[in-house]
Amino acid sequence: MNDQRDPGKTRQRLLMAAYEEIHLKGFQAASLSAILQKAELTKGAMYHHFPNKKALGLAVVDEVFPAVFQEAFFAHFASRNNFVDGFLYALEEDMKKNGEMLVAQGCPVANLAQEMSPIDEDFRVSVNAMFQKFIGNLKRELIKGQQAGNVREDVDAGTTALFIGASMEGCVNLSKASSSIAMFRQCGDGLKQYVKTLRA
Repeated sequence: MNDQRDPGKTRQRLLMAAYEEIHLKGFQAASLSAILQKAELTKGAMYHHFPNKKALGLAVVDEVFPAVFQEAFFAHFASRNNFVDGFLYALEEDMKKNGEMLVAQGCPVANLAQEMSPIDEDFRVSVNAMFQKFIGNLKRELIKGQQAGNVREDVDAGTTALFIGASMEGCVNLSKASSSIAMFRQCGDGLKQYVKTLRA
């Protein structure tokens, strides 16, 4: 079926093209013309799905970011039978797959948080929801680990999940600023060492 006649595929093409443009340039500098050219669609096709650029950007945060960054990360936990091994495997796979991109362009969620949170409440709320979902998923996995006896009982799951999430974002931001994949890996190694201390 031609994508132009399939609203679902058309919408997905718009979202992915917008995601790439926003991650590369930021939301405010992102060009609708470039997005439409990349998606091979007309303005009319875009306005059929999104009333304006802001609505498109918010849809990217709500729909694309979770699929690209969170779902794959936590899917790796299912292949390991405890929190520590699951996290170490997920982090290593994420670093191998996305490391160079993250060092070059940064985390798209953090980028938008820094760019848009001070000036647009809708973006702030959506970006914060992304962070909170990630931290909440980490907390859930930690609690599961405690219940299964493979994470120390004295670990505060909420505080630890927040610290791990903040550490991951900090690794990306420092590595982006220094343009150093070596720093990215060094920071990742430090995080792995910390997570190993959580094992019961």
